Amino acid sequence: MISFNSYRVRRFTLVVAVIFAAAIGSMASTTAGTDSWYLSLNKSELNPPSYVFGIVWPILYILMMISAFLAYKKVFLFFIIQLFFNAAWSWLFFRFQMPLIALLDIYLLIALNIYILNLMYKENKLSFFLFIPYIFWISFASYLNLFIVINN
Repeated sequence: MISFNSYRVRRFTLVVAVIFAAAIGSMASTTAGTDSWYLSLNKSELNPPSYVFGIVWPILYILMMISAFLAYKKVFLFFIIQLFFNAAWSWLFFRFQMPLIALLDIYLLIALNIYILNLMYKENKLSFFLFIPYIFWISFASYLNLFIVINN
């Protein structure tokens, strides 16, 4: 019998969790480009066009999955938790139209991922470097979110 603590099960769980989080999160934001509420918001001049998100996020999810796969021994539980907050942000921001709560979510997400990054550094340097673009992207997203909170 295979135990949940076996490395194969944990690695498989990470892959499935990343795919699930990507799907759940994208369900909340697929109509952002045509959503009247979102389109009416005052956004930063640095806000990229909607299609950029569709390019960047799949790349980030692949890098996140590889990173977690390489450092699963140290990051497993924290990584699963951060995936929840990652998917929740899209729902809080786009579906429930709560940019302030979404901002708090993304700040928590950043803090959690900095901790994960530290664990990755200790476990596997490649996972550490592959995870950095995600940290930069969510930090940039937090700026965009903050801009919306302040200017709307």
